[in-house]
Amino acid sequence: MFRKAGASLTRCLHHSLTMSKRLPARRLDGLEYNPWVEFIELSKEYETVNLGQGFPNFPPPDFAVEAFQQAVSEDFMLNQYTMAFGYPPLTKILASFFGKLLGQELDPLENVLVTVGAYGALFTAFQALVDEGDEVIIIEPFFDCYEPMTLMAGGRPVFVSLKPSPTQDGELDSSSNWRLDPTELASKFTSRTKALVLNTPNNPLGKVFSKAELELVARLCQQHDVLCISDEVYQWLVYDGLQHISIASLPGMWARTLTIGSAGKTFSATGWKVGWVLGPDHIMRHLRTVHQNSIFHCPTQGQVAVAKSFEREQLHMGQPSSYFVQLPKAMQRNRDHMTHSLQSVGLKPVLSQGSYFLIADISDFKSKMPDLPGAAEEPYDRRFVKWMIKNKGLVAIPVSIFYSVPHQKDFDHYIRFCFVKDEATLQAMDKKLQKWKAELGP
Repeated sequence: MFRKAGASLTRCLHHSLTMSKRLPARRLDGLEYNPWVEFIELSKEYETVNLGQGFPNFPPPDFAVEAFQQAVSEDFMLNQYTMAFGYPPLTKILASFFGKLLGQELDPLENVLVTVGAYGALFTAFQALVDEGDEVIIIEPFFDCYEPMTLMAGGRPVFVSLKPSPTQDGELDSSSNWRLDPTELASKFTSRTKALVLNTPNNPLGKVFSKAELELVARLCQQHDVLCISDEVYQWLVYDGLQHISIASLPGMWARTLTIGSAGKTFSATGWKVGWVLGPDHIMRHLRTVHQNSIFHCPTQGQVAVAKSFEREQLHMGQPSSYFVQLPKAMQRNRDHMTHSLQSVGLKPVLSQGSYFLIADISDFKSKMPDLPGAAEEPYDRRFVKWMIKNKGLVAIPVSIFYSVPHQKDFDHYIRFCFVKDEATLQAMDKKLQKWKAELGP
């Protein structure tokens, strides 16, 4: 009897504890849904070629793998903590390597912070710098964490879209044709603007911002005393002879810019989750405060491997043996292969200038089969991707998820593909597309 009463009391207390108070923090309101989970789970139910998620399915370079293996096996002290803000040889090589590119003398202790991936760098920056009511300008299409990170910090996202210029009939569109309207961009700056988020090369579009475009952003940031958070994780993946330019290297911008990088994208090892942020000490000190009171420290062995990989690359910089020369050449071939293949079924690729990705225009499909299954308010690209997964065995990501809600319907006729895949994956893609083309008939 007592046992029964005790169990009843436990149920009562449990009910009371779970129901009497609000459980989630209000800063999580509206952030629960993650479209990535939906599309990844759906792709597992069918026999598909996954061209959706942005990761290489080929190994990192041998020198990076060997550096990681040595870090794990050769020095048992590398199983212990290192310095909280970064393994000293890594912060030293990052300061040396990027100092030359940015035209700055970087202090490894003051100007470099090692983080848990670029994601960790972004989160740390938003938490350190964005306050309740601060406005953050986000350029659309945007990597989808920028908006929730702004909201979780108490800020208000303000969106401005890159818009495509018209192309001639039959002409292949290019990400270079997607541009900011200078007047519209200027109108987004107010007395409450704290920061602007820049992503070049851009995910999902593959746009590489030109020097003139960066100068426009820089001029407005300086005019309105605004910080620039520059996400440059794809800086080594630039095609067709273009050059990546860091906005921090422009006159007057180092003092107000955080430059974020990723070893995962740099050395094709996304699971290592080693990132960094570079910037002036008067900004970086606030990121260090967040870092030391949240994750405190990043895994040592991955940092050791990244340090040795950068040391190797510094010796080979600009030479044919450099991974930063070899990888973009190989991925440009993949981009061209995918661009040609997608056209065979009526998809219209937008030529990517950089990154892992290209987007494709599905307007013709939207005209021919507008009533795909799905909720009435669901953007067309999301319904199309579900249809393509189920019926054609190809996985992509709808581009509307990279836009703010008010703008999603304006850009719901594009889907994103990742071309940083091995040859077998591209051949499997070709087989799916050839079958699709045969089904279309003459």
